[in-house]
This record gives sequence, C-alpha cells and structure tokens, in this order.
Amino acid sequence: MNSSIYLHCDPTASHYLKMFMDAVFEPTYFKNEIIWKRTGAHGNVTGTYGDVTDTILFYGKSDRTLWNQQFVPLRDKLIASKFRYSDTDGRRWQSVTLRNPGVRPNLKYPYTASNGMTYQPHPNGWSCDIERMQHYDREDRLYYPSKPAGQLRLKMYLDESKGGRVQNLWDDISPINSQAVERLGYPTQKPEALLERIILASSHEGDIVLDPFCGCGTAISTSQRLKRQWIVIDITHLAIGLIKSRLRDAYGDHIKETYTVTGEPTDLSSAKSLAQQDPFQFQWWALGLVGSRQAAQKKGADKGIDGQLFFHDRHGGTTQKIILSVKSGHLKPDDVRSLLGVVNREQAAIGVLITLHPPTRPMKADAASAGFYEAVEWNRQLFPRIQILTIADLLEGKEINYPKALNVTFKVAPKRKYVEPENQPLAL
Repeated sequence: MNSSIYLHCDPTASHYLKMFMDAVFEPTYFKNEIIWKRTGAHGNVTGTYGDVTDTILFYGKSDRTLWNQQFVPLRDKLIASKFRYSDTDGRRWQSVTLRNPGVRPNLKYPYTASNGMTYQPHPNGWSCDIERMQHYDREDRLYYPSKPAGQLRLKMYLDESKGGRVQNLWDDISPINSQAVERLGYPTQKPEALLERIILASSHEGDIVLDPFCGCGTAISTSQRLKRQWIVIDITHLAIGLIKSRLRDAYGDHIKETYTVTGEPTDLSSAKSLAQQDPFQFQWWALGLVGSRQAAQKKGADKGIDGQLFFHDRHGGTTQKIILSVKSGHLKPDDVRSLLGVVNREQAAIGVLITLHPPTRPMKADAASAGFYEAVEWNRQLFPRIQILTIADLLEGKEINYPKALNVTFKVAPKRKYVEPENQPLAL
C-alpha cells in the first residue's frame, strides 16, 4: 500500500491523462506534477514558445506512500549568498533560526549559554529541547547575537549540508546527447539520472520496480544498479533483445541466469511462427540470440546489413567488424556470395548468415571457399570469414566463432521503419 506510480508524458496529453489518473487513483493521492527540462532552448521557434519540457505525473497508492527525500547540490550563487561566514579553520556556515515553526509550550525555556548570557525563546518556543541546545553549545554551534536582546541562532555548516531539497521543476538532469556513453540510439531513451531520482525517492533496496513500456531498458539498468527487483514489459523483440544486450554488457554473461523472459520463441516451431507473423520481429529476435545490441530502426535500404558486432583482436588495435544477415524465408543460392560481397565492401573481418532453414551443400561450399580471418594476438588463430548459423544451432547454444575476449561494443544496421504489430507483449 506504500507504492507509487509515475506517468511520463508530453504537454499535449498531460491534462487528459491527469483526469484519467484522478479517476483511477483519486485526486486525493495526486502528489506532484513534475516538469522535466528534457532539452535545451530551440532557436527556430516562431509564433510559439519553445517546447523544452516533459510532464511526469506522480501519484501515491495511499496516505502511507513511501518517500525518501532527494537532494541536489547547492549552486554556487546560493552558496555565496547563504554561507557567508567562516570559522578560523575555513569551514563555511550560515546562521539559521532556532525558532519553532509552531507553538510549542514545552520548548519555551530561557537558555543560559556558555558565554554567560541568558537568551529568551521566541513566543513559539525553541526548535529543540534543552539537551539538544546544550549539545549545540558544547560543539560551538551557537551563533550569539551582537545585542543581548537579539536572537540566538544556530550555525549550519556547508560541508554537512545534504544540498537543496528536490522541487517539482527538474532542470538539473540533462538529456542524452549524441556523444553520451549511455546512448543506445533508441528514440525514447531517457537518461539513467532521471530514473535514478524516481527510484531512489519511491523505493528501498529489494523493492519491485515495474515498467510496462520498457523500451531500451533504462528502468531495468537503473533498478539493477540500485539493487531493486524489476519486472518490465514491451511488445517488440527489438526492445527485449536490446535490454538483454544492455544487461550483459554491464554485468557479464552470468546475468542471464538471474531473470526469465516470457513471450519469445524457445524452440524452432515457435521461431517459425514468429517469422510467419512478423519477419522484422523475427529478425530482431534472431540478432538478439547472437548478442547484437539493437538500436532504433530507420527508413531506407539495409544494404545487405541486418546487424553488426564489433570486436578487438589485439590491445590498442583497430576495431574489427562482423556483418550479420538474417534470413527467415527460403534461402537463395547466391545468399552466401551476396554476404561475402557486403563483407568485402564494408572491409569487415567476418560475415555471419543467420538462417531459419538449413543451408544447402553449395552454400556451405561457398562459405568454406571464402577463407579465414587471422587474429594475430590469438597465436594467429584462424576464424572462418563467412559463417552460417541456423536458428536451431543458436537455440542449442552455438555461437559465432570470433575473438571475443576483447569484445567492445554492439550495433545494428539501419532498417525500414518499424510498424507496431498486433501481437502479445514480452515480459522480462
């Protein structure tokens, strides 16, 4: 009963969704409308104000909604204006009131400080009891007024400040720019800092985070790092494959033993069904089987490239490329030769043909005649330049044969525009 829900939307829909959320969760449990500055100023705005924010609607489950106060670092201008005093050792501090915000008769007492002066409380009373006041005095944390009738105040040190309390305007979390390390190319990707603030504020370690539209898995990545349990849902194999690769890159191959996936093919029969229902979904799923990190798909011809893997076969050496081609239909006699042409054109090290159906004997011969890639720092080990892997092979655990110890990154080729299919969602 202490859970929360955060709904992220843009300003064109936020007011409609607010009414819907009020109907479901009751207006009583509405906590905040959070405004996130998701981008910088637009220079080409004419006739309207620049659209640079998104809205996050925050609701609680009950009056006991879990809340962990979040803080942000104090800005230099605020520090300069507030923390204007320093002790002899250079510690900066500000003086804050010892007045109680409410009327507290039990905290109305005269206090004789270590300087020999007796100070009277505000009519509301002190903000602490006499034991706490004496503790402050012993630690030299009381700030004495210049006049006997002045207010006794408390020293608050800058180095002990948690920062400023987070308000409902979030302009301190930058969007993911084109050079960001965490950028995956997914069009709706959110920065981990955004999800981190939400998860830390509304959960404890071991709690469950649910993301029913998980996309590229930022909620998963952040939840895993913050030691939360998670359940995520998405309708595309593109998203599920990307999430699995993202987890593997961050935590190693063993991470796959810690979660299960519901809704993706687990045998050859279900793989064939997926290929018939949606060839693009099949392609994204197949690329996920070999660890190809997948990005957002774009319009345009794929130029014979469905996916790519990148690796290093030597320390400090150039990045080597593996071209991936996925075939869900019947194979053509020249499929292997076409792949070899793409490998040569792209100056790639290895090409891999992933097929639903078994290759013919001439195709195997064409692959064998393509020669080998030589890995110098692997004792000049040879790796087949063209490899053919069937879906049955991959389901049985067979992998691409290449130097993997220094594997560095994964990518996917631009593809046609994705149209959301009418099928069941997948869940991790």
